[in-house]
Amino acid sequence: MSEKADWLEEMQAVVGPKGFTRAGDEMAPWLTDWRGRYTGAALAMISPANTQETAEILKIANKNTVAIVPQGGNSGMVGGATPDRDGLSVLLSTRRMNRIRSIAPQDQMILCEAGVILQNLHEALANEGQRFPLTLGGKGSATVGGLISTNAGGTQVLRHGTMRALVSGIEAVLPDGSIFDGLSALKKDNRGYDLKHLFIGGEGTLGIVTAATLKTVPALVDRCVSWAAVDSTGAAYQMFRFLNQRTPQSLEGFEIIPETCLQSVLRHIPGTRAPLQEEHRWHILIEIVRDQPDAQDPRSVTEKLLAEALERGLVEDATIAASEQQAEDFWKIRDSISEAERASGPALQHDISVPVPAMARFIKEASPVIEASFPGTKVIAFGHMGDGNVHLHVKAPAGVVPEQWIRDYATRITPLVHDLVIAAGGSISAEHGIGQIKRAELERLSSDARLAMLRAIKTAIDPKNIMNPGKLVPLASGQSGS
Repeated sequence: MSEKADWLEEMQAVVGPKGFTRAGDEMAPWLTDWRGRYTGAALAMISPANTQETAEILKIANKNTVAIVPQGGNSGMVGGATPDRDGLSVLLSTRRMNRIRSIAPQDQMILCEAGVILQNLHEALANEGQRFPLTLGGKGSATVGGLISTNAGGTQVLRHGTMRALVSGIEAVLPDGSIFDGLSALKKDNRGYDLKHLFIGGEGTLGIVTAATLKTVPALVDRCVSWAAVDSTGAAYQMFRFLNQRTPQSLEGFEIIPETCLQSVLRHIPGTRAPLQEEHRWHILIEIVRDQPDAQDPRSVTEKLLAEALERGLVEDATIAASEQQAEDFWKIRDSISEAERASGPALQHDISVPVPAMARFIKEASPVIEASFPGTKVIAFGHMGDGNVHLHVKAPAGVVPEQWIRDYATRITPLVHDLVIAAGGSISAEHGIGQIKRAELERLSSDARLAMLRAIKTAIDPKNIMNPGKLVPLASGQSGS
């Protein structure tokens, strides 16, 4: 590595005073991950204003073998945007690259830069009669670049897919500072590997996404949100099959919530109330939408389907939101589960997926295995059952010291959960990514072929390992970091 003063001065000259800081108080909020599990250090925080400045920064970094840690809204769940503690890396923020370059409602496309905040994207599209069909709890801070780099999911994957399905083109800067221009939204492009997919879910380990062409859909005409109760995960899956067969083009949300999660929300989140009068073992949050004026009214569709489901015994009880406010109240319960669970005590959280038809059985069979292996724990599973992804929390026994329990049991409980997931043909990361928290588990549970391909791609594109080292890709024995 060259003298720090030389290359730091070069970087500062590229971005100017607005894009450069070494002040500890200015960098501090960005050196700890959102969940508070990792805190690192950095020589400086660089905030380029455009793609060309980003390219110049990476040229300097590559020449001097300087590690670069890309960061968007710092709302990730796996420590993927946090530098390590050695203090030798540079934190590169994409937040200044926040322009929406163009909106084409007639083509259902938007071209925007990586630093655009998801909520701002939603608002800009709403003014054009369009929407971006991906939302999540952190929409006020999550950026487009971060969503792409983690292949984010959310509550609308059932109908529209993950971020991978919504990206039509990408602009990215490679580790050597060259610019990959893949923004054209081509329906057909048979020039070999689809290179944009290397960056979707790549967690900044192959380069920095600076802009993207995203797919949009028409704004909703209206929607109907309902709440139903069932006695088991198997019954919930049968209800999903029933709805998905009858209305596959308008079923946009299908979330499962156990009674324990509902009660936790009611205890800890002000302004929430139970949608149904009686308690039930499992609850389902359903959203049916209409985005074309000539499509069927979602309320009448929902009323008909729920009436039939009740008659056939598919659900125990059900209610339909009487207003948009009540619909928001239903969703508030679902969106507040993680916050309520944190308030109710420590837990180990797992973002996992298995094939959709296997999810009900997985929850039923895996939960008692985990609880029996670690007496006093309680397994809570909730989330996107319609796309095979649930958040599986293992709650600590009452009365434990939170930090000590997590320290003592994380390395015992999480491998068991992941072993059960892999045995069911699933994935240890459904929508949050690998980052640093799951890298060892990815190596332990991946086939030789998967690891070889991951390492080969990383080594070919980033031979000096300057891009987000220590994240996602487990290095082979003998490979060095930056």
